[in-house]
Amino acid sequence: MAVKMKTEYGLIDIDNNVISTVVGGAATDNYGVVGMASKNQIRDNFNEILKKDNYSRGVVVTQHDNDVAIEVNIIVSYGTKISEVCKNVQSKVKYNLETMLGITASSVNVVVQGVRVLD
Repeated sequence: MAVKMKTEYGLIDIDNNVISTVVGGAATDNYGVVGMASKNQIRDNFNEILKKDNYSRGVVVTQHDNDVAIEVNIIVSYGTKISEVCKNVQSKVKYNLETMLGITASSVNVVVQGVRVLD
């Protein structure tokens, strides 16, 4: 499934893998985020932090008419304020989607899948 946008010059299709890469990069770029987590850890058999190649497993993109909703699954660092980390992830994801892809997300939902203690 892809996000479709109509412009004066024609139709633009942006694949969900592209959106997942932009969202994953924006999410992991925040202080307090250790990495991305899989949205279905049991099915995907991932109990670890996702690498850049697998960001699409940790991001859910849904489109209803002209609205795009994003769900981001992250792992946070122990000792950080989880609510502040999530707010930062939300704002950074919305900003990157608007500036890089021209997509305005109606909602960015952050799911904290775990907490890791860093060495």
